[in-house]
Amino acid sequence: MPRTPRNDRRVLISGASIAGPALAFWLDRYGFEVTVVEKAAAVRGGGYAVDIRGTAREVVDRMGLLPRLREAHVGTQRITFVDVEGEVIGSFEPEQVTGGHAGLDLEVRRGDLADALYTPLRDRVEFLFRDSIATLEEVGEGVEVVLDSGVRRRFDLVIGADGLHSNTRRLVLGPEEPFHHYLGHVFAGFTLPNEFGLAHEARVWNEPGRTAALYAHEPSEPVHGFLTFARVDPPFEAFRDPKAQRDLVAESFPYQGWHVPRLVAAMREADDLFFDVVSQIHLPAWSRGRVALAGDAAHATSFLSGQGSSVALVGAYVLAGELAVHDDHGAAFAAYEERMRPFAERNQALADAGGTVVTPTTREQLDARNAVLRGRGSAASGLVTEGAEEGRAAHSGLVLPDYAEAIGAVAED
Repeated sequence: MPRTPRNDRRVLISGASIAGPALAFWLDRYGFEVTVVEKAAAVRGGGYAVDIRGTAREVVDRMGLLPRLREAHVGTQRITFVDVEGEVIGSFEPEQVTGGHAGLDLEVRRGDLADALYTPLRDRVEFLFRDSIATLEEVGEGVEVVLDSGVRRRFDLVIGADGLHSNTRRLVLGPEEPFHHYLGHVFAGFTLPNEFGLAHEARVWNEPGRTAALYAHEPSEPVHGFLTFARVDPPFEAFRDPKAQRDLVAESFPYQGWHVPRLVAAMREADDLFFDVVSQIHLPAWSRGRVALAGDAAHATSFLSGQGSSVALVGAYVLAGELAVHDDHGAAFAAYEERMRPFAERNQALADAGGTVVTPTTREQLDARNAVLRGRGSAASGLVTEGAEEGRAAHSGLVLPDYAEAIGAVAED
């Protein structure tokens, strides 16, 4: 698509996970001059799998990434729940809870998705790794930015796509706490050797308020371990202390059943531990002045919704498109939020249904789920709930505008 003068704007994107590169992809296509700053040394590879469903699948199709992501599809075939002794209670297909569509939805490693987004950009978009925004100030018709490295640059717009604990959001809107909607759980994710003979399956052990899980792709690959536990208050004090994180998780799993001791030991030893809270971000507005937010920085849905990456992909497409069709950034940001907020909020609401099945907090919730599993056997048809039906509707709850067509119409005018 040819660059037009009104689109010749310099944009800084903070964050190179999913939302940031997806936004950079579309802004570059629409003729913007894009820089991405990322505190990590490179785009992160590997990682647990994420789902691309509904409207997000159409986004990656429009990006031309569908063939590559189909090849990267890992395809979890079932989720199996076990009791304290490791005996199988019952299994079901993931779509029976998520509301997904088998054969249409994509499930890919997070790193494969990140690499698919980054590869077409690396020779077109400026990436500044090992750096982050230290300060930003709106001055006149631009934003003066100082990076941690000391580099000073001026941009027309800044977009924070830097996750749940967004540094950009903090710099512009203040501390995270007023916007942080804690869902009552803490989790630790890590990898360990696949000593369990698992492939294309998740195995889940529960006690009320405690979940231990093994999630396997290929039998020759490490498995992903997850330890999730209920807690009244988020442990913000542990975020900067890896030892405190490991101690907190270990203290929350004193159980000797199933593979829990092995998971705790692996968590202690892991060099890829990812510790965080199960939370969402609820903001009164997604922009201020020349700075806007995208992905989890604007509207984190939490992993209980299963929709974080999908909503991020859709939001990036919409934000870039609205910036391309509006001359005024304020009008673009307002149109982006008006179009995306109902979709994001509907997908945030899915976390409630997902939590009671996979991470039941009370004995009553756990017993009710197990009764369904035992009564229905491996088919577990009783778990096709209203929540799953709402999931299907939420995944496809936004009709994508054709911004390329709109841009062409504007150019002709």
